[in-house]
Amino acid sequence: MLRNYCRISLRRLWNSRRSTVINVIGLTVGLSCGILIFLLVGYLFSFDRYHHKADRTFWIVTDIRRENTLHADATPRPLGRILREEFTAVETAVRLETLFGQIISLPGSTRKFEESRNICFTESQFFQVFDVDWKTGDKNKALDAADGVVLSERYALKYFGTTDVIGRSLRINNQHDLTVKGLIGDPPSNTRLGYDIMVSYNLVPQLQGTLDEKPDWNNTPSLCFVTMKTAQSIGHLQQALQTTSRKYLSAEQADLLHFQALPLQELSHNTQYGGTVPRPLLYVLTVIGILLVAAACMNFINMATAQSIRRSKETGIRKAIGSTRLQLIIEFLTETAMVTLAAVIISVIIVQLCLPWLNNALSVLHADMSVLWLFRPRFLSWFLALIAGVILLSGLYPALVLSRFTPIAVLQGRANGIRTRGVSLRKVLVITQFFITQFFLIAVIVMSAQVRYIRQTNLGFNKAAILTVPLAGSSSKQETLRQLLEKTPGVEQVSLAAEIPSSFRNDPVSFSYENRKAGFPVNVKIADTAYAGLFGLQLLAGTNFHNNDTLNDEAMLSLMAIKQLGLVSPQEAIGKKINIWGRDKRIVGVVADFHSQDLHHAMRPVILLNLPSEYSIAAIKTGTAATIPGIEKTWSTIYPDQVFRMNFVDDMLARFYLTENILLGLIQVFAVVAILLGCLGLYGLTLFISAARNKEISIRKVFGASVTGMVTMLTKDFISLVVIGLLIATPLAYMAMNKWLEGFAYRVNIQWWMLGLSAMIVLLISLLTVGWESIRAARKNPVKVLKAE
Repeated sequence: MLRNYCRISLRRLWNSRRSTVINVIGLTVGLSCGILIFLLVGYLFSFDRYHHKADRTFWIVTDIRRENTLHADATPRPLGRILREEFTAVETAVRLETLFGQIISLPGSTRKFEESRNICFTESQFFQVFDVDWKTGDKNKALDAADGVVLSERYALKYFGTTDVIGRSLRINNQHDLTVKGLIGDPPSNTRLGYDIMVSYNLVPQLQGTLDEKPDWNNTPSLCFVTMKTAQSIGHLQQALQTTSRKYLSAEQADLLHFQALPLQELSHNTQYGGTVPRPLLYVLTVIGILLVAAACMNFINMATAQSIRRSKETGIRKAIGSTRLQLIIEFLTETAMVTLAAVIISVIIVQLCLPWLNNALSVLHADMSVLWLFRPRFLSWFLALIAGVILLSGLYPALVLSRFTPIAVLQGRANGIRTRGVSLRKVLVITQFFITQFFLIAVIVMSAQVRYIRQTNLGFNKAAILTVPLAGSSSKQETLRQLLEKTPGVEQVSLAAEIPSSFRNDPVSFSYENRKAGFPVNVKIADTAYAGLFGLQLLAGTNFHNNDTLNDEAMLSLMAIKQLGLVSPQEAIGKKINIWGRDKRIVGVVADFHSQDLHHAMRPVILLNLPSEYSIAAIKTGTAATIPGIEKTWSTIYPDQVFRMNFVDDMLARFYLTENILLGLIQVFAVVAILLGCLGLYGLTLFISAARNKEISIRKVFGASVTGMVTMLTKDFISLVVIGLLIATPLAYMAMNKWLEGFAYRVNIQWWMLGLSAMIVLLISLLTVGWESIRAARKNPVKVLKAE
């Protein structure tokens, strides 16, 4: 029987090739987007959930309570050791510190490697808390000695060309020799803790120049993770943190530092503490995926019921010769299943072709998504549920409609009245589709305007043709580099500083003004005498720094800082005293306000200090990119043991908005898909209505109606559905995009033309879609139609 259903379905699909192709295209487009979104959401939700102790492992964070609370994702160094050693409710705890700009070299070799983010200091307890594919070595003791280091397989191959590396030597920063004590498999991409080089935490005291770890509670450099015993709860851990604070912190420190425990899964999702993938964004993406798949199913329903008139006699005859309604439903569902499976196969191919682009867009996460993930147990269940849901959602209603026809009514030509009762549902489907289309179009227009605004906003400083290179060594060596760079052909200006004007490092700092505490924190920028000129900071009063001497006692303030101090004019501040970081400084200049962080945050007051001991970059203004080889050659003469790396300021600022750019790209694709699905749905309903009204159209033409009149009659009903969809979507999209824009301190306002433009685009596309089929229906020969009737 099933084989017979399949043969009949194939014959029917072949005979209705046009509608079959439309159905397959619609389902393919919707399923492709749905699968792509579900893979992405599944991947982003999987971060650090695979560890078998994840449900009882917690991440300790610190709230630093000053004028404004600073949320730190790390803790003081002693905390992890104390939790591990003094509380029986704690199974184990591990500390780690991610490292940046480390130079790894091989003794006896000239090869050097610059490593950042994938190298850390940690303890052997790391391998008790987190699941690691351990290959060789003793994982319980590999990092006990201060010279111990553990490598991943890919880094063992990178450094030594082999995985037989136990006992081999490395050197970090040309200072400390390390011995490879362990080898692990390459860390997966779905972890925030995917380190390829793990150096013993016991090396930290040596780097600090002390034999023992200092009980320093004033700094928070160490990430801390705690695994509780099976029967213990997060409440016991929170109590342990409070006990530790009372025992080891002074009253002043206890008021300043507040520790709290978060589930390990929050490591990627809690944006307050550095998470990059907020849960609300993933929920929104999930809803979008469901809507796109549902829109594709609506198209199928519209197209299938549009064919009901042509299939009514077939259904009536089948029922007259003994077919039951259940048999007909099974046959129609079989037909739907065949279309769906064809769409699934094509969708899987399309998804695999699109994944390299998505993985590249998420390169910062080292994403390695593959369509083969669909066949993993965790993904397979929802993938099969998705296919079954599409078959039932797309096929069940049309099957019920087609199978309910009574043979007598059909064979007497009275089926039309029965079938048109489903028109109201199909109208609702079309309204829903164009609601989705309008929503996406408004999102695209508003997000594009905001991204364009971000790119064009004057940040208060110059950023074009400026690059940065790292600094190291003594102040005299850095000054030598400056002098050589200034002589390099093509270099226009050079400035030594700690960071560019707008950066991620923006911890608020308290200070005193004229021996009284200022009532607001500031951002501090470490800069030399050339900084203001190179970045084009406008001097409003006073002078620039006079020299780059290490005893320099000068400071420059931004105009906002002057206003918040209650001064009427910038000139009043010149010569006044401030104390910051325990240093007495004299205000010598006032500069115009500039953005010291991204546009998500409101502009803050800034203090510029000249502290040569804190310089970490050289900012270089160049006339052409051809200057870079000369800059690299000059830099390498000063730092022959280091690895040259450079960043353009434009690129550094663009990283602030990586999430927004990726989201905009996805929304643009979804908008195109929504338009295509909306047009297919409208086309399906046009087919249905024109087929149902064939006799009416022909009679009107016999009595003198024109083609234009018939097209207008057919079109106005469809356009009214589109307009209803627009009226529902516009206020909801307006509210949703206003909510998204609230995440930016500096943003565009949603203008009427944005809403009007999206409505015009949707109406124009709808007119073209409906008009084509309406003209075909209106131009039919009435003689042939009435003769057939």
